[in-house]
Amino acid sequence: MPEETKGIWLGSRRKLARTIMIFSALALLALSVWLIFGRLFLGTGIGLKQFLSPAEHPQVLVTMLTGCLVLISAGVYFSDIQGRIEPEPEGFFDVFSLIWARISMIAIVVVVCVMFYEVVSRYIFVNPTLWANELSLWIAGFIFLLAGLYAMQQRSHIRIFILHDMVPRWLQKVFDVISALCIWLFVGAVIWGGYGEAMAKLMRWERFGTAWDPPIPATLKPLILITLLFMALQVLSNLIHDWNRLPEHHTPADDLDMPPAEVLSGDSSGPADPDKT
Repeated sequence: MPEETKGIWLGSRRKLARTIMIFSALALLALSVWLIFGRLFLGTGIGLKQFLSPAEHPQVLVTMLTGCLVLISAGVYFSDIQGRIEPEPEGFFDVFSLIWARISMIAIVVVVCVMFYEVVSRYIFVNPTLWANELSLWIAGFIFLLAGLYAMQQRSHIRIFILHDMVPRWLQKVFDVISALCIWLFVGAVIWGGYGEAMAKLMRWERFGTAWDPPIPATLKPLILITLLFMALQVLSNLIHDWNRLPEHHTPADDLDMPPAEVLSGDSSGPADPDKT
């Protein structure tokens, strides 16, 4: 099996996850077509406005639940596929972070589709939507938050290694603990200070105040705190996993997506053979 499609953690359950993803996606497509057909030809009047109150419309509720199943099953399935430049997940929290990272990657495609629909509707059919901009902002906020969790799991956040690489391994561990404590202190302060406001926005289901009026403040504010808590757990996972690792030394070449030998040769088909360099 090629390295980029190598299974990570699902094992024999990977086929089941793929089956659930495919069938739920087909069900979502069928439900979406039915809702569009009903709105255009049957006069049901179900549009994006009705998706803000799904409990009042059983068809909308079923469609949203099916969409959630698609996202979750796709996130689980694609989290079992290791990207070419991704390290293998080994921490106790890594798989959880990868699942949400895959969901956020799928959400990027959704944003692109929403904006494409808006451009076509506005400039070709001269019929702009009331919901495309707010929906894009809503999903983009979700993506932005989960991108931080993914960056922490991948250890691709901004780090300064000049002093870290100069000291012995025991002192590097001390630096790692201090760094983790600083992050936990920040997360604790934000949760402590923002919990009351987040709960207030959630309880009154605060909306965005536009024509479509989605509950962006009511959902994103609590999501900020939840994501920060997940990030704190990911920091702990990284600290535990990296505790007994051998010392590492970093160079500017570490920021490249491929080894330097591949960049110089123009070959991106795979890692360079050390015996030939």
